[in-house]
Amino acid sequence: MTQYKNSLEFAKEQDAKDPLAKFRDEFYFPQNNQNQNQIYLCGNSLGLQPKRTQEYINQELKDWAKYGVEGHTLAKNPWVPYHEILTNKMAKIVGAKPKEVVMMNTLTVNLHLMMVSFYRPTDRKFKILIEKDAFPSDRYAIESQLRFHGISPEEGLLLWEPPEGEELCRFEDLQKIIEEQGNRIALMMIGSTNYYTGQSFPLKKIVQLGHQHEINVGFDLAHGAGNIQPNLHKTGADFAVWCSYKYLNSGPGSVGGCFVHERHENDLKLPRFAGWWGHDKESRFNMRQDFDPIPGAEGWQLSNPPILSLAAINASLSLFEEAGFDKLIQKSKNLTGYLEFLIKDLQDNRIQIITPSNFDERGCQLSLKLTGVSKSLFDNLIKDGVITDWREPNVIRIAPAPLYNNYEDVFKMVQSLKKHLG
Repeated sequence: MTQYKNSLEFAKEQDAKDPLAKFRDEFYFPQNNQNQNQIYLCGNSLGLQPKRTQEYINQELKDWAKYGVEGHTLAKNPWVPYHEILTNKMAKIVGAKPKEVVMMNTLTVNLHLMMVSFYRPTDRKFKILIEKDAFPSDRYAIESQLRFHGISPEEGLLLWEPPEGEELCRFEDLQKIIEEQGNRIALMMIGSTNYYTGQSFPLKKIVQLGHQHEINVGFDLAHGAGNIQPNLHKTGADFAVWCSYKYLNSGPGSVGGCFVHERHENDLKLPRFAGWWGHDKESRFNMRQDFDPIPGAEGWQLSNPPILSLAAINASLSLFEEAGFDKLIQKSKNLTGYLEFLIKDLQDNRIQIITPSNFDERGCQLSLKLTGVSKSLFDNLIKDGVITDWREPNVIRIAPAPLYNNYEDVFKMVQSLKKHLG
């Protein structure tokens, strides 16, 4: 591991040696009033726009203008199978087999579709377990599923929470919950990487624990996809869902992703909400056949996908493929390690890093809990052109995304933080 130094010279030296440095020029950065790039460390909320995105979308606009409806088959990238262009690239990023992955819908829609199939409550086994501080949309979706089945959230929702006075969830506490109530739990749905603390959970251990008690296990990778390597296939998870507009840089509100483990690919007993794009490709346009699902994750598709949005995803995934995801993960560890080093070097007890120090328990996000410091600190960072993210009641989230951020970004961010701490 690199021996870090607290200096701008060191940061520039590291950037000069970075084999991935060229990818920074592939992105647009927001600019200040002097037309200078802002320091953008907010890819955990919305990723930057790749410069090639416009080219990818324009290709589809040209083909729409040229071919009209025939673009479904005659476009340079025919629209009927367009989503398949993304499959191999996306599968590498989430550690899955291509047949286990599909880009479709949006995250919460996909979560509902997965719960239709994998949340099958009985009179005795009906509870759903999530982490206490799950992202709100996950909790809303889960509570609504419970109510749909006539179960009150007070009765059906279990929370995995940190010990009193601590910020991070402990696996042994999850084990205790499962040991005590496993025969009552039908589904575990955990965020792979917690949006608030940045803690990444041991996915394979969670799946093994759940399956030992006949509990289906799914993950929300909203803050994991493109940030950590979840190795979904090897974990044995039943399903996973994610968005693509954070670390995957596909644009606001873009299409989400879905994983269904291959052991479920031909299980026709699994209930599902069906749509024609999930029907067998050979007879899809026959129109008068009973639903015959495509084996694998594609069988959960509902409608033909939005091509312009998929083109934006394709642009970003092409950059991930060129950079190599393993190399990005290594850079992420080095860059986030440097951020951690600099913050600790401030030696300011008003700032507590609540994200785990262990590289295997986090991605590129560090969450700073402030004590005795108001939100004005965050506001002053923005005035300096340092874009981070504020979460109530007192946390600043900083995410040096390795595809476009560098050591100099990190150094200057901490210098701004130091200035406004006084």
